Amino acid sequence: MSQPEPEHGTGQDDRATPEPSPTTADDETWKGKGVALRAFFYIFGTHLFAGFVWLLFYLGDHARK
Repeated sequence: MSQPEPEHGTGQDDRATPEPSPTTADDETWKGKGVALRAFFYIFGTHLFAGFVWLLFYLGDHARK
């Protein structure tokens, strides 16, 4: 004889579900460093672009007409 199948909704499942790993202080530190690095590049890139636009205006003002 075969074993009866478990009823649906009983919460019994043969598949093992992995437990979510707890967040550690190292993960939070890594995320914080990533945010700081991204902010640095955004600020640096914005200043670089602003400097390029300023250079265009400067050169345009001093161009021979």
